[in-house]
Amino acid sequence: MPSKQLKQRAANAFQDVCGYPATTFVQAPGRVNLIGEHTDYNDGFVMPCAIDYQAVIACAKRDDGVIRLISVDYDHVQDSFVVNQEIKPTEDKLWANYMRGVIHFLKEKGYSLGGADIAITGNVPLGSGLSSSAALEVVTGQAMKVLYELDVTQSDLALIGQASEHNFAGCKCGIMDQMISACGEKSHALLLDCRSLESKAVHIPESVSIMIVNSHVTHSLVDGAYNALREQCEEASRLLGKVALRDATLAELDASSIEKGSDVYKRAHHVISENERTVACADALIAGDLQKVGEYMYASHASMRDDFEITVPEIDYIVEVLAEALGNKGGARMTGGGFGGCCVALMPTEMVPQVQAAIEAKYQAKTGIKESIYICTPQNGAGVI
Repeated sequence: MPSKQLKQRAANAFQDVCGYPATTFVQAPGRVNLIGEHTDYNDGFVMPCAIDYQAVIACAKRDDGVIRLISVDYDHVQDSFVVNQEIKPTEDKLWANYMRGVIHFLKEKGYSLGGADIAITGNVPLGSGLSSSAALEVVTGQAMKVLYELDVTQSDLALIGQASEHNFAGCKCGIMDQMISACGEKSHALLLDCRSLESKAVHIPESVSIMIVNSHVTHSLVDGAYNALREQCEEASRLLGKVALRDATLAELDASSIEKGSDVYKRAHHVISENERTVACADALIAGDLQKVGEYMYASHASMRDDFEITVPEIDYIVEVLAEALGNKGGARMTGGGFGGCCVALMPTEMVPQVQAAIEAKYQAKTGIKESIYICTPQNGAGVI
């Protein structure tokens, strides 16, 4: 569903529920991470791009201090609270917590807010690793920024979205998803330093296509697996005497007291090597060397499979099929937090039909699950529609 249709869907729902037309429309995109997985909360490097799947809000001010949230995609289910009272997570509308948290942290940081009617819809696939939660957080912040003319930067909106996910949704995510949703650039990926939040735009030529294959094996990172991985990385940093794994080298890891082959060792090995791959992959993409880009993507996938242990058989099979179809003309890997979700591939645009045909011929036959395939182009980050 393109942006215009999402906007109309939100507008119609807003009118139906609120009885008057929305005044303001904003969007925030989902993202696909080309390389750099589980490096963001280790102060490392990532290379995501915003994609043309997004969360869209239709909204208007209210003068009574009430925030009313309307979920267009959940049969117009509503949640409401008063902006100048304490805002807490709700137990029965989990989708609303991502939005409640953003408004809570905007308030906590001293921004002056009032009431609003907010209708939210979107087409970022849920549980797929394309960051539907970050899009929801960022679009909420963007709506309040526009409605109340807040002097808040896009980077600060991303940090507020991250705080919401940590404290209202219970997932200790890194900053990548929110930052690319807030700050993405059309036709570019961003090489993002998750410590300094400095970024470098990495141009993706028009002759290169991004294919995302949704395995439809769904994950939920709030169930503890993500947080457990993060704790193992923090333990590795402590044992290495580093602020974060970003500061460690593979030589230091091998010379440390961490037992080789242990879970803590393997997690650290992935993160340290993944940081090196991500920076090198950005250089290869800038140089237009798709063969080298592919080598880094396949190495990233192997590391996620063997060291971080976050892939599943369906995901590994998709990467196997993509690798066979692409040869040395592109690359593929799992993308997202793991345990299902999506794979991403970069390839010459003329190869898209044959690669898509290979996935369609083999994946369902092997797994019994019908995949979804998205061909994406890098988009701008959050803003007014």
